Amino acid sequence: MQGIEKSFPGVRALRGVSLTLRGGEVLALMGENGAGKSTLIKVLAGAHLPDAGTIELDGQPVHFRSPHESQRAGIAVIYQEFNLIPGLSARENIFLGNERSRAGFVSRGSERAVAAELFQRLGLAIDPETPCRRLTIAQQQGVEIAKALLLDARIIVMDEPTAALTPPEVDRLFQIINELRSRGIGVIYISHRLDEVFKIADSITVLRDGANVGGCTTSEMSRGKLIEMMVGRQMQDEFPRRVPAVAEPRLVVTGLRRGQAVRDVSFSVGRGEVLALTGLVGSGRTETARLIFGADEREAGEILLDGQRLTIRSPRDAIRNKIGLLPEDRKTQGLVLAQSARDNFGLPNLSWLSRWGFVALRRESKAFAVYRDQLKIRLPNEMQRVRNLSGGNQQKIVLAKWLARQCEVLIFDEPTRGVDVGAKYEIYLLINQLVAEGKSVLMISSELPEVLGLADRILVMHEGRITGEIANARAATQQDIMALAIR
Repeated sequence: MQGIEKSFPGVRALRGVSLTLRGGEVLALMGENGAGKSTLIKVLAGAHLPDAGTIELDGQPVHFRSPHESQRAGIAVIYQEFNLIPGLSARENIFLGNERSRAGFVSRGSERAVAAELFQRLGLAIDPETPCRRLTIAQQQGVEIAKALLLDARIIVMDEPTAALTPPEVDRLFQIINELRSRGIGVIYISHRLDEVFKIADSITVLRDGANVGGCTTSEMSRGKLIEMMVGRQMQDEFPRRVPAVAEPRLVVTGLRRGQAVRDVSFSVGRGEVLALTGLVGSGRTETARLIFGADEREAGEILLDGQRLTIRSPRDAIRNKIGLLPEDRKTQGLVLAQSARDNFGLPNLSWLSRWGFVALRRESKAFAVYRDQLKIRLPNEMQRVRNLSGGNQQKIVLAKWLARQCEVLIFDEPTRGVDVGAKYEIYLLINQLVAEGKSVLMISSELPEVLGLADRILVMHEGRITGEIANARAATQQDIMALAIR
C-alpha cells in the first residue's frame, strides 16, 4: 500500500500512508485509537475506496471496489467483533456465501469433512455442527480463521485478536499464527497489548494522526521507543508512580456466594487503596463484581461500607450507596451507543439533573462540561453519539457519570480493554487521583503488567474462590500471580 489517502466530512483519516507486508511475515500495525489503523484496513478490505494511493499484490496493481473483490484476491479480515451468526453451526458459518451444493441442495457431508479438516489443521477440537453461540471466544475466533483458510487467503488481518482470550488461549492463537506464517501467509496484527506484539511480530509499523511515523523490525524496536512513537511524546513510566496508602477497611465483603461461579468470597478494600482482583477468564472475577453491584442476585453474603450493612438487591441500590461499576463490556452494559455523550453522562444522575420530571438540559450540559474538561474527553460536541467515539473516550464517559454521582467505591472491570496506550496512561492517572482523594477502587484486569503496575494488593481467583493474596503488589511477579491462578 503506497500513499493511501482517505477523508471523511471534516476528518482527514489517512495522510499518505504506506505499508509493506511480505509473505510469511507477521506485521504489527500500531497506533492510538483514531490513528487511522481501522480506516487503512477497511481500504485494504475493500470497505472504503481510497481518495488517492495505490495497492499492489505480488507486484500487480489491484483496485478493490468491494469486500467481495478483496476476498477474491486472498485478503481476509478478522475483526474484533466477529462476523458470525450465533444460531448457525460452525460449518454453516464457514461456508456462508460459499456453500457446496449438489443438484441444488447443500452438501452437508462434504462441508462437514472440509470444516473438520480445517479445524484439524488449526489444532482445534471443534464439532463442525456446534452452534456458534455455544462456542468459546477462542473457538469462535478459530471459526473465523477457518473461514479465511477456506477462501485460500494469502493475507489475514487480525484486529485485537486476544482481547477476550485467556493466557493459554493466547498461546494457542500464537501457535496458529506461527503455522500460518510457515505456510507463507502474511498476517497484519493489530493490538494494544505491547507484550504480545514483541512476542509474535516480525516487524512493526506505527501510525499517528493518520500518517506513518516509522517502522522497523521488532528486534530493532524497544518498548519505550514504540510508546513514544505512538503517543508523540516521551513517557517516563508506563504506569504512573504512587505511594501506597495504608488505610482502614472501607468496603468489606463476607461470604459472597452464587452457585459455582462465586463460592464464599470474602475480602476488604481500604480507603485510598487499589485492590486488584485477577485470575483467568471464568474464574469468577466479573461475577463477584456483579454481585456487589446488585446486577446479579446473591445466594449468600454480606456487604458493608464504612461499617454499615448494605441491602443491595439491584444496581439502583448500589448506586444509592455510592458504588459505581465500569463493566467489562462498556458497549452493551455501560453505554447506550445510540445516545449522545451528554445523555449517557446524565443517565445515573437524573435525580439531581431533573426538575418536575423533566431533564434540566442546561444544568446537564454545564455538569458534563466540567467532567469533559477534567477527564480530557475528546469529542466534537456534547451531542456526539458515543458509538462514534474511541474506546478511551467511551471509557471516560462511563467514568464521568460515576464521578458526577459522587461514588465512593468504584469497580473497574477491565478498565483498559480496547484502549490505546496513551488513553491507558490517562486512565491510570485518574485511578491514582481517585484513591488520592480517599476513594476505594476494586480493579479487575487480565493484563498482569497492569495489575502489578497499579495495585496495592492483589487477590487471585480460581473456579469461584480466592486462592491467594499478594500483600505487596510492587514486589510481585507475573509468575507469582499465575501460580495462584492455575491451582
